Amino acid sequence: MDTLAQIHLASQYLATAGKSFLKERSDDSHTNLGFFPEDNTLRTWPLNDKNAYLSLRYDDFSLEWLDNNKRKQISINGKSHNEITAWVAATAEEFDFSKSYQYHLHYELPYEIDDNFIFDCKSNKELEKLAKLTELAQHAIDTFLKKEGLTSTIRVWPHHFDIGAFAELTDNSGKSIGLGMAIPDSVMDKHYFYISAYKGHDSLETDKFSELSYGEWQNNGFKGAVLDAIATDEKTATNFFQEAFACFKT
Repeated sequence: MDTLAQIHLASQYLATAGKSFLKERSDDSHTNLGFFPEDNTLRTWPLNDKNAYLSLRYDDFSLEWLDNNKRKQISINGKSHNEITAWVAATAEEFDFSKSYQYHLHYELPYEIDDNFIFDCKSNKELEKLAKLTELAQHAIDTFLKKEGLTSTIRVWPHHFDIGAFAELTDNSGKSIGLGMAIPDSVMDKHYFYISAYKGHDSLETDKFSELSYGEWQNNGFKGAVLDAIATDEKTATNFFQEAFACFKT
């Protein structure tokens, strides 16, 4: 199993921590994660009144519980799924959670694991590349939102493992946009930036839009613009978002 798949799987321990300890939200946002480039970690929302959270560290492929007073860490490499879930549950008890941790997913992933699945992710180079790519996406999305005067949190969604944002336009048009960076899927076979727009629950058609300077329009299944994220810099990604957004506003 490649590095991306193992990071995606490891992020599910964080998602299920959010599901175990936070109030359920209809949009599943209690399970989504923040990326923190200062230490290359994915983190849950604060999970209790002591600001406890569970993080996934890209630099050494480990899980870490932290709160205002203590921290506990475990390396994932060489550990089984059963060992890791037991550690997360036992450590949650040490951090005085009143409820118990449960590993239970309410969505399907493209990978299947059982209790005996062993994590084996030894490519520091691949982990570093994924961290840098996620950092690039976060900066590009943040820059775009600020330039356009839009407001949104930027979060990693553990189901599809995209990092993205969603914002309502401020022009009283009733439109909204979703944008971010997705992992390889049926739309593209590599990481890609995307942006799409909606009126209510309906995606806006893109077949009448002019060609983009960067990326391309899609209108079959996914309706929006996509751009290969590999070898793309922050300026190009930001320009891609802005050019496509200008079309959606017309």
